[in-house]
Amino acid sequence: MTGNELREKFLQFFADRGHQILPSASLIPANDPSILWTAAGMVPFKPFFTGAAKPEYKRATTCQKCLRTPDIEEVGKTARHHTFFEMLGNFSFGDYFKEKAIPWAWEFVTRELGLPKEKLWISIYENDDEAYDIWHKEVGIPAERIVRLGKDTNFWEIGVGPCGPCSEIYIDLGEHRGCGSPDCAVGCDCDRYLEIWNLVFIQFFRDEEGNYTQLKNKGIDTGMGLERVASVLQKVKSNFDTDLLREIMDFTARLVQVEYGKDEKTDLALKVIADHCRAVTFAIGDGALPSNEGRGYVIRRLIRRAVRFGRLMGEEETFLHKVADAVVRQMSDSYPELKDKKDHILKVILNEEKRFGETLAHGTEILNRLIEDAKQEGRTIVPGPEAFQLYDTYGFPLELTQEIAEEQGLSIDIDGFNKAMENQRERARSARQETEYISEAAVLLKNIREERGQTNFVGYNQLEAEAKIIALIKDGQLVESAQAGEDVEIIMDITPCYAESGGQVSDYAKISSPNLEVMIYEVTKPIENLIVHKGKIENGLLKQNDSVRVEVSKKRRLNTARNHSATHLLHKSLKEILGEHVNQAGSLVEPDRLRFDFTHYSAVSHEDMVKIERLVNKVILANLPIETFETGLSEAREMGAAALFGEKYGERVRVVKIGDFSMELCGGTHLHSTAEVGLFKLISESSVGSGLRRIEAVTGDGALKYVEAKEQQLAQIAQLVKTTPQEVVRRVEALVKSLKDIEHETENLRAKLAKFEVDNLLSQVKEVNGINILAAKASAPDMDSLRGMADLLREQMKSGVVLLATANGGKVNLVAAVTKDLMARGLHAGKLIKEVAQVVGGGGGGRPDMAQAGGKDPSRIQEAIAKTYSVAASQILN
Repeated sequence: MTGNELREKFLQFFADRGHQILPSASLIPANDPSILWTAAGMVPFKPFFTGAAKPEYKRATTCQKCLRTPDIEEVGKTARHHTFFEMLGNFSFGDYFKEKAIPWAWEFVTRELGLPKEKLWISIYENDDEAYDIWHKEVGIPAERIVRLGKDTNFWEIGVGPCGPCSEIYIDLGEHRGCGSPDCAVGCDCDRYLEIWNLVFIQFFRDEEGNYTQLKNKGIDTGMGLERVASVLQKVKSNFDTDLLREIMDFTARLVQVEYGKDEKTDLALKVIADHCRAVTFAIGDGALPSNEGRGYVIRRLIRRAVRFGRLMGEEETFLHKVADAVVRQMSDSYPELKDKKDHILKVILNEEKRFGETLAHGTEILNRLIEDAKQEGRTIVPGPEAFQLYDTYGFPLELTQEIAEEQGLSIDIDGFNKAMENQRERARSARQETEYISEAAVLLKNIREERGQTNFVGYNQLEAEAKIIALIKDGQLVESAQAGEDVEIIMDITPCYAESGGQVSDYAKISSPNLEVMIYEVTKPIENLIVHKGKIENGLLKQNDSVRVEVSKKRRLNTARNHSATHLLHKSLKEILGEHVNQAGSLVEPDRLRFDFTHYSAVSHEDMVKIERLVNKVILANLPIETFETGLSEAREMGAAALFGEKYGERVRVVKIGDFSMELCGGTHLHSTAEVGLFKLISESSVGSGLRRIEAVTGDGALKYVEAKEQQLAQIAQLVKTTPQEVVRRVEALVKSLKDIEHETENLRAKLAKFEVDNLLSQVKEVNGINILAAKASAPDMDSLRGMADLLREQMKSGVVLLATANGGKVNLVAAVTKDLMARGLHAGKLIKEVAQVVGGGGGGRPDMAQAGGKDPSRIQEAIAKTYSVAASQILN
């Protein structure tokens, strides 16, 4: 059974049992900043298990693409570790429970997949007698093949929130796959007993004190690794030998001209490349881009790690983008979005490969310096933390670091390297948890919604409303009232206030009643259908159940709407001018400005920026109507409405249509016509990552202020150069030409002075023990000039030693240079300058032919110059 056939068989099995087949969610979790990646099949359904949102279906089944990185170092070394994998799952949201989940699981693995019953084992939580009875009495599993395991392996929970026991299905792959221990059994870390399916029974709620209570609506969350089961069905030793990965590995092997199965190191490299390339291909397709933090850092690390393994097989040219093309070809039937985004994916990977080539060159320079420092200090070992920094920051493989060091007679502190590696892993583990059901604050809000009702948002159509206070929260606790001077979180039954979401900032507002005034400065929507208003009470006493009037700041709302509608115009204009590959990658909509991130591979030219701005303003002047309406998600897509990566859309969606120019899914606030935008001005365009650009712009009042400021600047420049604004360009051109003439003349004079100084310095050469030494004070303005002068003097002397010193800004600059013939006699510029620099309170070093140093005491320059002769003489070998 192929991987594709297994995927389809699983989904159809549960569809036949009343489950809705849902497409895989994005690898970038929607509206969930607590996690970097979708790391399990349940992640898209977290709000349904917590009760923060209501599901449209009580039963669902998916094949979810997942990405995890805690075990990245194990990829390729074991049969089953991956960064990217597919998780098959069936889910129940308050519908069926163990009585159906367990028999269905058994039916699927035995009847549909044909796995031998006598080789299947079951694990349950140690006191889950309910699961035991179903497995033993109803399904018929012999008692000796049901293993009770503890909380560390068979109870799923993370902090406060829904949780419950697990039951896992294992298959015995045979003694030859085991560790040989007489105690080898289910739960052993060896490869004999392979876990293929985990059934999580969401039946308890854990509170802050660690108490467990039964949930009214219990849930089912299961996960079966597609690659693992495929390896069992296809009777291969590891996941990498299944058709899901082997085709990619074989393609890579042909590409780099190696053969799989002949050498362990080569096999490891091919496995890592296949796994990592699948991960980055899917992640970039879902909108992630390489960068130095967050998800981008993970993508960058995976690409660089894959490229490094290619280098270890002798591949020096860019190749990973070609492997990604093979991934797209293999996986696009099941994930058609890959085909749609193929050009973008390949370009991003190629650009990152090229950038990494430059980084490797820089890393080599740093390693050479580390080796030189070790030699100068008489050490034979390169410190582990420094080797790890090369690995972590510059992508240098430890093996390459060791190889280069060994060529120079040095070794690497492996223990120190491993310790630094473990410290980083520990930081990563403590920095975040891979999955989290719900926070303590969300528990409080969920209870408020269930007991007191939800918030009805009416702000699309009105900016004022009469409302009732249903809850007040202060310092994370429910309170009955709050008084003047206090900051408080307010929940009402009705609100016209827009809560921050989709890149648009929240409204400001005023809540009032007789003798009461509250200024709202932030509005959020932490859980579905509940809006929280953060405000400061200016006057009066605010109490639960009070009736109040809510008024949104009209000016802030209008200016924000101008910028939001303008982002839609900008998005479409970028596609028109730059190409259809452009996609929104993020935005910030504020009353004063807008920021728009988009996918593109190079800086936008000035000519294209002008075209983009003109097109946006043309549509503004056309006074096109802006319509908003709700429709079904499938209907909106059929109409051609653009949807954003990573956004989570329900069955009903809101569409913003601007004439025949633009149509997007959007929940933000907008204008009624494009003319209301007023004026659109681009402020800047810059890079924010590989393949990712950012535009900032202003509209309306902000655009007018921007134009006024530019006019004032022009008037000031005209005044400074003594002309009119109309003639300022000609005047500045004339001044620039005059300045260039002066600079050219100055350079000629400097060259003549430098030649005069060189001739003067050459007259100060002294002979010591048969070698020419020039040690003197020079008048160079900076270190670069000093190095250039030393190089010129060395060239003029043919054979000799040069040391030049200069004082600038209370500091000393020193440069030493040695001709090649004298290096053979033991003279070393780096060692020479290191000793001389100590006289002026400094230090330094460098290569045998050229070195530089700094110092803190200019008053001792002559003393340092004098010491040069004795230090040079002591280095001479007879």
